[in-house]
Amino acid sequence: MDPHLLTVVKILLAVVLGGIVGFERERSGHYAGIRTHMLVCLTSAFLISSFMSAFSMDAVARVSAALMTGIGFIGAGTILSQGMKVKGLTTAASVWSVAALGIIIGVGFLFEALVVTVVSVVVLEIRWFMLKRRF
Repeated sequence: MDPHLLTVVKILLAVVLGGIVGFERERSGHYAGIRTHMLVCLTSAFLISSFMSAFSMDAVARVSAALMTGIGFIGAGTILSQGMKVKGLTTAASVWSVAALGIIIGVGFLFEALVVTVVSVVVLEIRWFMLKRRF
């Protein structure tokens, strides 16, 4: 497959999969929604995909580590403390998770990215399921 076409496929997949996770957050009324998750995922995928074609795997590993650290700061901005309650922690984790999802896509593990997306949405929905069932 043409490398440029593969990059476009990775970017589009990142937008769709990041959007799926972001849709769940937005539907639930959380701080970071669909656009945030899409942008984080697509940027991670693009950067890693670009670095894979231009640099060594050592550079890809360093960029991945820097991405995850930087996204941690974005996620920290979604966490709010209200007295004894902390809000936004799961949303911060989901933003961090879609950054990792973008890295997975950028490296080329497309099937694994689909599986991670499905599992992520299931994990995010567990609370709502449990609240409805009164466990």
